[in-house]
Amino acid sequence: MMMRTACLLLALAGPALAQPQVISTPDSPAAIGPYSQALRVGNTLYLAGQIALDPATNQMIADRSIEAETRRVLDNLKAVVEAAGFRMSDIVSTTVFMADLNEFARMNAVYATYFPSNPPARATVQAARLPRDAKVEIVGIAAR
Repeated sequence: MMMRTACLLLALAGPALAQPQVISTPDSPAAIGPYSQALRVGNTLYLAGQIALDPATNQMIADRSIEAETRRVLDNLKAVVEAAGFRMSDIVSTTVFMADLNEFARMNAVYATYFPSNPPARATVQAARLPRDAKVEIVGIAAR
């Protein structure tokens, strides 16, 4: 019984012992603060929030429509996801922060094109203000 309990405890502790691996790619904007683009811990990828920064310039994109910003944000997330060896279909959860929930339907139409089947769980909230006065920021978690 003691051996079985010890094996069970080791099995449960295994994932907790996994060392975080920093994921970084030049195909997504460099972090604009003390954080990583993503951290991989075992089979889970924790994605930092992305806004509509152009990865080539680290500046906000010129087209500030909610549709263009949403596309750029999801392209930035996709670049990080793929740099970690995951796919967009591996994303299991997202949190969408919006400056104006009146633009939700337009953001959602673009968002849906990135998750055509089995979309991740999602929460969407309106924020008083986002970095660089972005209209949308998206955070995600991927797992396999």
